Amino acid sequence: MFVVAVLSLMIAAGIYAATVPDVIEMLAPYEHTKGPVTFTHKKHVDDYKIACGDCHHDDKGQPLTALKTGDPVKKCFDCHSKPGEIKGKEAKGLSDKDKRAYHANAVHDNCIDCHKKFNKGKDPKPAPQVCKDCHPKG
Repeated sequence: MFVVAVLSLMIAAGIYAATVPDVIEMLAPYEHTKGPVTFTHKKHVDDYKIACGDCHHDDKGQPLTALKTGDPVKKCFDCHSKPGEIKGKEAKGLSDKDKRAYHANAVHDNCIDCHKKFNKGKDPKPAPQVCKDCHPKG
């Protein structure tokens, strides 16, 4: 019986792993001025060889290095739940962790920092770093 249960879990995990969407529309549950980002999950993992932990992290910001494609993960907004972005005078004096509680700050820091590293020393710079390159007009 135990063997059947373990095999069932393994099969279920395999089915779940096969259902990771190739493209994810990153919708935030609040109103914003720019269109949602369409994130090419498959391209980032397969073509760019980006590890799961390069984007997905724990509550201390440490990469979740043991993740594999198809493992369940939280959505960004589950932890970075303050709507929008904080910047300028409002952000003055806040720690990076406090700023990243805001959804847009966290996502932008994660994506743009990675894109800057990827683009370093390349001309032209292939990874987008400007709002309009990721956000369609909304």
